[in-house]
Amino acid sequence: MRVGVIGPTMADARDVCIEGESGLLHVLPPACLRAWHRSTGDMYLFNGSRIKIYSADEPERLRGPQHHRVWCDEVGAWPSREAFDQMLFGLRLGDDPRVIVTTTPRNTPLMRELVGREGRDILVTRGTTFENEKHLSTAVLAQLRARYEGTRMGRQELQAELLEDTEDALWQRSWIEEGRRFEVPVLRRVVVGVDPAMTSGAGSDETGLVAAGLGEDGYFYVLRDASGKMSPEKWAQRAANMVESLRAECIVAEVNAGGDLVTRLLRQCAPGVFVKNVRAVRGKMARALPIAALYEQRRVRHVGAWPLLEDQMVRFTASEIAQHSPDRVDALVWALSELSQSESVAPRVRAL
Repeated sequence: MRVGVIGPTMADARDVCIEGESGLLHVLPPACLRAWHRSTGDMYLFNGSRIKIYSADEPERLRGPQHHRVWCDEVGAWPSREAFDQMLFGLRLGDDPRVIVTTTPRNTPLMRELVGREGRDILVTRGTTFENEKHLSTAVLAQLRARYEGTRMGRQELQAELLEDTEDALWQRSWIEEGRRFEVPVLRRVVVGVDPAMTSGAGSDETGLVAAGLGEDGYFYVLRDASGKMSPEKWAQRAANMVESLRAECIVAEVNAGGDLVTRLLRQCAPGVFVKNVRAVRGKMARALPIAALYEQRRVRHVGAWPLLEDQMVRFTASEIAQHSPDRVDALVWALSELSQSESVAPRVRAL
């Protein structure tokens, strides 16, 4: 049998796929191996099989060679899909030629295509870093959790999630990732945004609860997302708890649906806290545009990771809004709108 092994580079194919801790040299029984020529990248087995390594950054080398089996490693890191296409042209030996892909699921056109064919001619198996816990350092795993859990990098590299951005969404993940922080700065103001749901049944919308602050450095900080499906009494109490723990100065609550009931609930749970009622007179997209502009200008920082909120943000399109209510984003928009309006108020001199 002829087998091809393709890595992002020739060094990757040799050092990881062949000679690495879980490479072929370590998993093949010694009795099977006849020779390994490191300089040429050829491995020969006693049963007559030949294994040859290739580099994805040299797709021309895959023109001509034919294989029964091919192992493509870290396809998400390949510079282009040309090597994959050339490999397929040569995958034609035997009655049942096959290819196995092992990779972190980066959001590339080739990865989206392969995952999109799951259940047809492709079988997808997923595994997280933490499923390999018994073979990894406890201290390292703790550091990885603390630093990356919930972030785009962590969800991709640790949880094996393929994170797809929506092309025409108001937010891009890169804007969020570039501004991510893990320490709360000195804040001038903190507010809690509430987009309430008045029912808590299985088909009810979520209540959006998002806290944000304005830093002394002039940046906006998203501090917490406590949204979810819950009864009015529960979300009112949760909002009050956020105010207390974050020392927020006010609650900004949308009252289109609940009216005075929203205000009464919040004041009962958070007596002494100012509740600012806001009404949505413009559409969700129009309200969100100025806040998305703040992200595009890199003026908003997420303190920690809030994956459900961030997923909703990068799917925020007109068609998505028509199908699903983006309650977490609504609460975010109310909170940041309040902070950005207060920031824009500056002393002025007027002639008399």
